[in-house]
Amino acid sequence: MPETGNPSNSGAEARPMLLRWWDRLRQVVIGPARDPMAPETHQHITLIAFLAWVGLGADGLSSSAYGPEQAFRALGAHTELALFLAVATALTVFVIAISYNQVIELFPTGGGGYKVATRLLGKRAGLVSGSALVVDYVLTIAISIAAAVDAFFSFLPVSWIGFKSEVAALFLLILLVLNLRGVKESIKVLVPIFIGFVLTHAFLIVYGIARHTENIGTLFPASVAEARSLSHEMGILFVIALFVRAYGMGGGTYTGIEAVSNSVNLLKEPRVRTGKWTMFYMALSLSFTAAGIILLYLLWQVRPVEGQTLNATAFGAILADWPKWGGWHTGNVMLIVTLIFEAGLLFVAANTGFLGGPATLANMAADHWVPHRFAQLSDRLVTKNGILLMGGAAYAVLLWSGGSVELLVVLYSINVFLTFSLTLLGMCVYWLRSRGALLSWAPRFLLSLWGLIATSGILTVMLVEKFHEGGWVAVFVTGSLIGACALIHYHYSNVRNRLVVLDNILTQIPIATPVKEPPVVKKGEPAAVFFVSSYRGVGIHTLLNAQRLFPGRFHNFIFLSVGEVDTTRMKDDDTLVDLRHHVADSLHKYVEFCHAHNMAAAGYSAYGTDPVEEAVKLADEVLERFPGSVFFAGTLVFREENWLTRLLHNQTALAIQRQLHIKGMPLVIMPMQVDNQ
Repeated sequence: MPETGNPSNSGAEARPMLLRWWDRLRQVVIGPARDPMAPETHQHITLIAFLAWVGLGADGLSSSAYGPEQAFRALGAHTELALFLAVATALTVFVIAISYNQVIELFPTGGGGYKVATRLLGKRAGLVSGSALVVDYVLTIAISIAAAVDAFFSFLPVSWIGFKSEVAALFLLILLVLNLRGVKESIKVLVPIFIGFVLTHAFLIVYGIARHTENIGTLFPASVAEARSLSHEMGILFVIALFVRAYGMGGGTYTGIEAVSNSVNLLKEPRVRTGKWTMFYMALSLSFTAAGIILLYLLWQVRPVEGQTLNATAFGAILADWPKWGGWHTGNVMLIVTLIFEAGLLFVAANTGFLGGPATLANMAADHWVPHRFAQLSDRLVTKNGILLMGGAAYAVLLWSGGSVELLVVLYSINVFLTFSLTLLGMCVYWLRSRGALLSWAPRFLLSLWGLIATSGILTVMLVEKFHEGGWVAVFVTGSLIGACALIHYHYSNVRNRLVVLDNILTQIPIATPVKEPPVVKKGEPAAVFFVSSYRGVGIHTLLNAQRLFPGRFHNFIFLSVGEVDTTRMKDDDTLVDLRHHVADSLHKYVEFCHAHNMAAAGYSAYGTDPVEEAVKLADEVLERFPGSVFFAGTLVFREENWLTRLLHNQTALAIQRQLHIKGMPLVIMPMQVDNQ
């Protein structure tokens, strides 16, 4: 009788094969793992000023596609005032950029607006700034994708418009995969689009202004005359109010300038210098493009045309009289190429959200405002959880808003200028506190104050003008996120305080009089192997319980510790050295504790971004040296288990247990009860 295969065995054999295929596919799509401890790794993942300008500056530069138009339209029939608007726009860009240079100097490890508000204004201000930044970066992705999709479909038949959401999802998926591969990899792919935008727009601005050189001399007198005439008719307050409103409505122009200071940790050493050069490239390109486009509106007397942006109308007027060549109208070809690059830059700008958003979440995770898993790195050394959250949230926003750029700009601008205002307020406070120690505090204070007045004024205009047109949604969403973060912080603080009490009890256990020569571990004999992190009460609790449950069973006690390389450890080489010292010191304390109780002990360590994977590798090595060993790990068990505790605690011990049980290696988890009420 022929043998029949066991379905369960065939399934068990198929699983490893599927895992191998999955690993191969993942390596092709995402790329091979990187060694976080290798000296050359940090050089491969950091950005020079040019690449940082592309990756972080695209968001700011892309705002020239809609910011100047919003400001110009707000002037109504009084377009002669646009000259003053162009000057104010260029100056504001540089004021904000120079102010953020000061942030880069003070916080060279990144964090930007969140770190400034936290350190200089207090934890609550930091929470507000960080929450606004997270929402801002989600909206950066959403608005950039929505605008790019709109521009993309403007070249396609109207009947195709029903596929907008699918194309938006495809664009998001492409950016998601690029960013999971790595920061530098995502930027390098997008460089040609960025350069194409810069070259085409620089050419059209210079060419368009040059075509009206004879009118440039009359711009200033005409603008002054319009301002005087309007003030005589309506009063000076009306002129000021009109200008301030137009200036505020163009606030979208300045969004994205803060991205560099938030992601300084991504820059190549020396970071401060690289950051300042990046800010210079960003400020120069944005001020030139935004102010230049406003001048084009004024010189070419651009008026709104149904179904077209003002940029498209202005560029079309500039290129209208270009000749035909080979049956092609060169002006139309140039216009299409320019608008394609403009749409492409909006796509590139969405990438800024995938860089800055996860970085902000990682900083907030280090301060216990969001789940700690947002500080973890993937084996490609990117904050995978943050990237996935940004992509998922952006897609949800696109579905909710229907891809309405006008609505998203309102939500976006309010959060950006809230962060701007808090950051510059923090800088003002810093320079005031430093007035006795620094001779140059006064000009820096005045610069920050100027920026604060400008950004808070724009924030006020946006809230007043657009509150009922979507502004209330921004307030509600950001406020809800602040509330959720406060709840998470309360939980972490409560658990941390209770663990400190347990640490003080368990790490101060009286030590018996040790023998002069502590016993030595004997290879080839079974051991009690403990997975530990820091020298804490959980580890001691696990050790004591193992002895209680298995009295006299083990004579070797081995401690395994994995140094997890997360965003806080990848800032520079010194933090990695500190991690090594911390792990070595913790293991030494466990071994010394055992020696003091006449127990043979040793410690082994590993380092990586995935503590479970590294722990399993260590377990394999130890089992070879100490056959028949039993593994132990401690875990927190909450009296009131709920979705929040499951979300906020990563259950590493359970994950290690699953992996070891597959290999037939026993691991006993020792629960340690914590009251989370």
